[in-house]
Amino acid sequence: MIEISIQKKLTAALGEMLLDINTTINKGSLVTLYGKSGVGKTTILRILAGLLYPDSGKIIVNGDTWLNTTTKINLKPQKRKVGFVFQDYALFPNMNVKENLLFALNKGQNSSIVNHLIEIIELGELQHRKPDTLSGGQKQRVALARALVQKPSILMLDEPLSALDAEIRFKLQQYILAVHKEYNLTTLLISHDISEILRMSDKVLELEHGKIVRQGTPNEVFNHKELNAKFQFTGTIIEIEKQDFLFILTVRIGKDLVKVVADESEGAQLIIGDKILVSSKAFNPIIHKIG
Repeated sequence: MIEISIQKKLTAALGEMLLDINTTINKGSLVTLYGKSGVGKTTILRILAGLLYPDSGKIIVNGDTWLNTTTKINLKPQKRKVGFVFQDYALFPNMNVKENLLFALNKGQNSSIVNHLIEIIELGELQHRKPDTLSGGQKQRVALARALVQKPSILMLDEPLSALDAEIRFKLQQYILAVHKEYNLTTLLISHDISEILRMSDKVLELEHGKIVRQGTPNEVFNHKELNAKFQFTGTIIEIEKQDFLFILTVRIGKDLVKVVADESEGAQLIIGDKILVSSKAFNPIIHKIG
């Protein structure tokens, strides 16, 4: 369990803001920080990782005190067992994929973890290539693997998928969920994508002006009003085609046919003839089976 109680004055777009966070996060859960830009989400991750010092507060992880401003305890980032993945991949351009992963090993650490990560994140065909020959999605897979090399207790993801197209984002979500389960991680994700949050999260912390205003399961936090979409339609599935981690659904709406992409967790529950409701925000479909 992570126990967080931190305060820090910040300068936000609308002036001075007090970041004041008090919450607990269960070990092994995947928790999303959600809210508008500038509400303190990235600052929370940076304080947890030891990259930024709060004005006051404490952080206790699985019974160990990482931070206590009263007793002057402040573990260095290297001692906090945190893996961090940013939008910026920050790979060494002069090293190939495997060398980037090997470089992240601690001194004396068994290198077998690198081969295991290459296998589960499917980097085998890429391991001898340099970063400048990789696509954005491939680079993000390498960045994810590198963050896991030292077997962190906490994986932090600061909008790592926001710059990727829908199909690649779906695949990366599956990789993240796979390693989250494989390594029994506590994962903290920053995301603005509601469909992504619904697919991935056990818990959501919604922030406004430096404070948690709502927390709970995605369904509890995002009620039906907040899921109102730019458009919605209902239709009947007439064809399902599986491609890697995705399902391509052909949906009949009146006399028209529409193709919709669903991820594995959604598509596996559907059969031809099902009636579905499809709602979309910013080209990210959310699919609900009707009845």
